[in-house]
Amino acid sequence: MPEVSDPSKVLVSSHDHVVVITLNRPDARNAVDHDVCLLVGNAVAAADSDPSIRVIVLTGAGDQAFSAGADLKAIMRGERILPVGREHWSIAGFANHFTSKPTIAAVNGAALGGGTELALSCDLVVAVETATIGLPEVKRGLVAGAGGAFRLIRQLPHRVALELLLTGEPMSAADASRWGLINRVVPAGKALDAAMDLAAQIAANAPLAVQASKRIAYGAEDGARHDEDSLWALTEREFAVLALSEDAKEGPRAFAEKRSPIWLAR
Repeated sequence: MPEVSDPSKVLVSSHDHVVVITLNRPDARNAVDHDVCLLVGNAVAAADSDPSIRVIVLTGAGDQAFSAGADLKAIMRGERILPVGREHWSIAGFANHFTSKPTIAAVNGAALGGGTELALSCDLVVAVETATIGLPEVKRGLVAGAGGAFRLIRQLPHRVALELLLTGEPMSAADASRWGLINRVVPAGKALDAAMDLAAQIAANAPLAVQASKRIAYGAEDGARHDEDSLWALTEREFAVLALSEDAKEGPRAFAEKRSPIWLAR
């Protein structure tokens, strides 16, 4: 079993049938590393098996970022992000970790790349007015590898999603709300409060009926969403090929060196 080196990177607390999972790395814009994947994944598994828990809320510490996605500094140090044996749960032990308990993203700041993919993984999204949503991977020579590419196209109008996906440009919380990607937009500092209010509305209902309704909505059986199986497999194949390209190395290098990348298409 993989081990956690710093359990403080994720905070877990329960309030009236609601568990709050907080990515607690504000100095790193709540980026996801190996520990975060283990801790969040464990927290979701525990909540899923606890009959007293009816809703899961995912948020980030501080007021700057929900999550910057995968920890690029850890990757550049050669560290593994996805724990051995937990790869199928994807980023943060969450993006492909199905639970029958409703999940709400309380987006307290910027959510780009993997941060957007975490929000897309949730059933409902509440965000502050200053939040931004986007998948900038194409600007780095990469693809959104944690479900973002196919979930964005399912959760937004086709051409709106393709513009975000192919340009890599971010979308404001107001625009995301207008297109139905966000349920509620709230003032700065109020994302968690709004998410908890929404969670309380859900938790007041019959828990087994709520969970059955979610499984039906997603066509989920045996603890998984099989409608996405082929798309996860396709993402993995495309990512594996792209990762070997010169462009995939040039993108992060140019970003680290604060310069424009020179694409070679090979």
